[in-house]
Amino acid sequence: MDNPHAERQNVLLDRILKNTSKCTESILELNHCLEELLQANAAVKTASDLSIKYRKNVQYNLAATRGNVEGDDATIT
Repeated sequence: MDNPHAERQNVLLDRILKNTSKCTESILELNHCLEELLQANAAVKTASDLSIKYRKNVQYNLAATRGNVEGDDATIT
């Protein structure tokens, strides 16, 4: 006669294995989708980086220009 406790454990272990397999498949699919998303957004990231650098350069040049204008006003008076 088989041990009912062992049968119950086997059933539970089978369920756990099936659930972990499904979970692993879902994680692999999620990783694949994330890779596709990162590849699709690569151009957007490059454009964003360029825009940020351009804005910083504009701010620097405006600050430098304002400094020169204030310095020129001081020498005129």
